[in-house]
Amino acid sequence: MFEIKKPTSSNKTIRMPDNLIEKLEKLAGKHDISFNQLVVQCCEYALENMKSEEKK
Repeated sequence: MFEIKKPTSSNKTIRMPDNLIEKLEKLAGKHDISFNQLVVQCCEYALENMKSEEKK
């Protein structure tokens, strides 16, 4: 059966180095996605690809 799901999200303020923000903004613009979408994808990728002993 088809089920509509509403994803949840929260706001969180983080501090990042200016040069990292600039690189991420440039990359997001190049791929026509939002800065936020890129940061989420980067974080998800990093967590999924951590060494197994670091995931504990």
